[in-house]
Amino acid sequence: MHPVTPDGRYFVVKGQLWRCSNPSLEEDVRQRLVDALMAARREVKKAKESEDASQLKRAREKVQVAKVALGERGPVWWTDGSPDFNRRLVINSPYAKWFSSLYESD
Repeated sequence: MHPVTPDGRYFVVKGQLWRCSNPSLEEDVRQRLVDALMAARREVKKAKESEDASQLKRAREKVQVAKVALGERGPVWWTDGSPDFNRRLVINSPYAKWFSSLYESD
């Protein structure tokens, strides 16, 4: 659906890099965390609809906890010392040439 960088660390949406989940997570753990993330996102939606600021803050904190546990935020899950380019424009990253090659015509 969205292009994934050759090293599997990011996927690209609208020209922006988003960190992938840690691929070394056990499937049952990953699924539990994804379920928690989806539940937290539903809580965010509900809090926005009710205009409850404290509920919204708690729900967003739950989203953050789930994303950190998945490896999508917080410390990087790779161990080679490479920097994190999460939420950066792909054209301003080391992945720029790779990304542009996806759209070159033959």
